[in-house]
Amino acid sequence: MNILVVGSPINQEEIISKFGEKHQIITFNDLTEITEEAFFKADVVFDFFIAEEPEALQFYEQRPDLTIFTNMAMSSFGNLKIFQNQTQNTVFGFNGLPTFAGREILECSIENELDKEKLSLMCGKLETDFDIVEDRVGMVTPRVICMIINEAFYTLQEGTAEKEDIDLGMKLGTNYPNGPFEWAEKIGIKNVYELLESVYEDTKEERYKICPRLKKEYLALV
Repeated sequence: MNILVVGSPINQEEIISKFGEKHQIITFNDLTEITEEAFFKADVVFDFFIAEEPEALQFYEQRPDLTIFTNMAMSSFGNLKIFQNQTQNTVFGFNGLPTFAGREILECSIENELDKEKLSLMCGKLETDFDIVEDRVGMVTPRVICMIINEAFYTLQEGTAEKEDIDLGMKLGTNYPNGPFEWAEKIGIKNVYELLESVYEDTKEERYKICPRLKKEYLALV
């Protein structure tokens, strides 16, 4: 298949790592760079920016037959509808945060039950396993990992342990591939903060309330 990817270099690398051996990957940093040849040659699109720029869906309607995967880690189909009317394209959400898009299993969300079969068929063509999760801000894996990172920042703030010790203890105790601070660095503090902020706004649950130490590190970057 010809996969068109619109995203940052990190996003592009993950899709290439996941699909590059079996499919043709064409990458662009944003919509303005997409060539006519690449657009009409594509079989499927992975666009990492639509949740931030819902109006981009209008661009893809030039090809109503084109299936689009959009990074829905910080949004939901309900949120998209606030800014963009129903599109003619088939659109699936996927977990596109750094370190997650390239995993063996593609974490996906759908707008309605009728899309289950369409997603199964498309993932079959892409030759990837997938899981369907509830259409909620934060999906499942991102909100769990970012909550763990947030709790680690509380532990650091209390002076109970240093970052390196917390990372080591987490890896030894849970067999996770990364400690919370290692994960935060790979995902990006900005992404971690903004995802937790979005989930807290969606749920108002105290467990997602951002640690002041994490907020301090985020503010130092912006």
